[in-house]
Amino acid sequence: MFYRFLFSFLSIAVCFNSHSQNDSLTYAEQLGFPKNAIVLILHVDDVGMSYDANAGAIKAMDDGVATSCSVMMPCPWVPAYVHYLKMHPETDAGLHLTLTSEWSEYRWGPVAGKSAVPGLTDSEGALWPSVEEVVKHATAAEVAIEIKAQIDKARSMGFEPTHLDSHMGTLFATPEFTQQYIQAGIENHIPVMMPGGHASVISREMKASSDVIQQMQMAGAMLWKAGLPVLDDLHNDSYEWTIPDDIKSDDKKLQAFKTAKYIAALHELKPGLTMMIMHCTNPSEIFQFITDSGPLRKADLLAMTDPAFKNEIEKMGIILTTWREVKERRDRIK
Repeated sequence: MFYRFLFSFLSIAVCFNSHSQNDSLTYAEQLGFPKNAIVLILHVDDVGMSYDANAGAIKAMDDGVATSCSVMMPCPWVPAYVHYLKMHPETDAGLHLTLTSEWSEYRWGPVAGKSAVPGLTDSEGALWPSVEEVVKHATAAEVAIEIKAQIDKARSMGFEPTHLDSHMGTLFATPEFTQQYIQAGIENHIPVMMPGGHASVISREMKASSDVIQQMQMAGAMLWKAGLPVLDDLHNDSYEWTIPDDIKSDDKKLQAFKTAKYIAALHELKPGLTMMIMHCTNPSEIFQFITDSGPLRKADLLAMTDPAFKNEIEKMGIILTTWREVKERRDRIK
């Protein structure tokens, strides 16, 4: 889902007076990528949410150019995807830390259980449908408990996540939530999605002020100093690309529409390490009873498997990477 709250943590408690990043270098360059290179993680959200989400992520990564994904641990189709991961251990899969359950007829509850995190649950015993409701009812301590429970569940299943990110941006909704998110990454030595470099695309998408950009850079410096890789930028606009009604049932037109959008997005990128978020799904006839976003998500999958998109990446000399690779590169830097 769209990270609509990404920049609400202006007063985040990061104890840095200056950046530990070398301001003359992008984080990609510090990780050993070529100077001025555009390095890209093509990332699929919402894995584990449904059979359809699993199928779409697998196809986007196996048959397309997507390089990474993240899993929603409270959701019912997680075991099936973890079984896939065990047969394909090279897959780059992180945790899509999930504190909301947004669909009205298809719900999931906290991994920690309602008694451990009552402020995170609604009257149905599920996670709250919206970020606003999480902020209203939950404490930072409960958020920390649920983050830990989701990491622990993954590890107990034999799934070591390559990174952490945030479903619906809930962990960016308050400074206290963001602190728990960053702290979980540092304590577990798991990379955290944080656009802590130039942040050119994401700051434009969100119309962020210079103060907000500075706060993100300070958070990035904190993560880098802790030995974790840091993103230079984040592209998170694709969920807002509205599909015209007259092409929703036409795969060829869906593919052409979304491929053109993603190609245009490639040309917005500046040198550095960028993560581009999408929601590749292969909707069955059941998916419409979860959400009406099936055409949008299917279009993402069609774009990632479109030879035209792959050709444009190669033509532009863009380097595709994974969270696993950038973590390995960061580990080699003393």
